[in-house]
Amino acid sequence: MKKPKSRPRNADATQKRILEAARQEFARLGLGGARVDAIAARARANKRMIYHYFGNKEQLFTAVLDAAYTDIRMAERALELEKLDPVEAIIRLVRFTWDYYLKHPEFLTFVNSENLHKARHLKHSVAIRALSRPFVAMVKALLDRGVAEGAFRPGIDPVQLNITIAAIGYYYLTNRFTGAIVFERDMMTKTALKERLAFNTDTILRLVCTPKTLARLERAA
Repeated sequence: MKKPKSRPRNADATQKRILEAARQEFARLGLGGARVDAIAARARANKRMIYHYFGNKEQLFTAVLDAAYTDIRMAERALELEKLDPVEAIIRLVRFTWDYYLKHPEFLTFVNSENLHKARHLKHSVAIRALSRPFVAMVKALLDRGVAEGAFRPGIDPVQLNITIAAIGYYYLTNRFTGAIVFERDMMTKTALKERLAFNTDTILRLVCTPKTLARLERAA
């Protein structure tokens, strides 16, 4: 009697399970605290598969970082900011960044963890550079269009603007626990989050817009 043929392993599905399990473990415990055994158990795989597909825990963390940055960059691209009025595009970008951080708190954890390790994993990532350069170029094009239309001040560095948009949301959320003690305020209520988004948006608009544009926005408010 012929033996039934064994079903071929679905390599893609296994890798996806491992990456998702690793994402959850790294988000929960960071690079130092996450264990390959726990990742394997969560992924319903064995450690040999992890080492086969990803090499070691450090390389697996790099793959998780690549996936995380790919996700946010692709979501930013889907905003199609180039099709919007420059002022509306900036508002949408600020809102998107804030909402993304709220919906994907693990992304902030990964960024924190990687900075603790002085970005030694991102240094070897080709994907990060390939994704980030077009995004910076997109923001530069948006700023140039705004300047040409008289809506934005000239001379704004797109990299500095990206850093500022990220920072005003990032700092608030990563420091929400200490902030609640220092400022004696619950920073995560619906009202507090709404107020913070409004403040972030107003801050960026005052940074990039001309006085004439700001006056128009205030009249329309």
